[in-house]
Amino acid sequence: MIEVYSWATPNGHKIHIMLEECGLAYRAIPVDIGKADQFKPEFLAISPNNKIPAIVDPHGPDGEPISMFESGAILLYLAAKTGRFLPADVRGRYTTLEWLMFQMASVGPMLGQAHHFRMYAPEPIKYAVDRYTNEARRLYGVMDKRLEKQRFIATDEYSIADIAIFPWLRSWERQGIDWTQFPYLKDWFDRIAARPAVQRGVEVLSHLRKDLRTAAERDVLFGTKQYERR
Repeated sequence: MIEVYSWATPNGHKIHIMLEECGLAYRAIPVDIGKADQFKPEFLAISPNNKIPAIVDPHGPDGEPISMFESGAILLYLAAKTGRFLPADVRGRYTTLEWLMFQMASVGPMLGQAHHFRMYAPEPIKYAVDRYTNEARRLYGVMDKRLEKQRFIATDEYSIADIAIFPWLRSWERQGIDWTQFPYLKDWFDRIAARPAVQRGVEVLSHLRKDLRTAAERDVLFGTKQYERR
């Protein structure tokens, strides 16, 4: 059984969805990032960048246990392990990797900044709010144009690119998005959201997550606690 060290965030849900889609047996182990669980030595041993998610698979590619961190790398590992959601043909595979990198390099970081400055910054900074809200809308536009001519993000088949992007778009309201401006992307979003495995995946650990309430929790995620050398 695969152990998944995770939390109910977009990056965590990527892996929960992938495991559900692949039908793999797993156990979700909560890493409460508001309570500094991500800095515990036992978690840092498998995720040295102190970020969720991370996995431990007792049956790695050589038959020995393997641990992995970084959600994109984990998606690729699980795709290789199961032979699912990554095209076998060379062109389709590289196109899927291209859009997976698009999520890792742009969708996640930029939408994450939009969340932060719109929802969590201790004081409003108009320049930052405008910059990241506009970038969120630009990225939504890139994906909307892509989906004007095909059913899924990378190819006409559902893939790890779709699995990686979908959880980040669930907080569209917090990103300042008006769905009426992105009809093709909205259609894609609704189709992905209707998948039973996706519905199960986004519920994993969600009952444990609460909004940040205290200064100490904010410090863990955004303040001096985050920058201590370990």
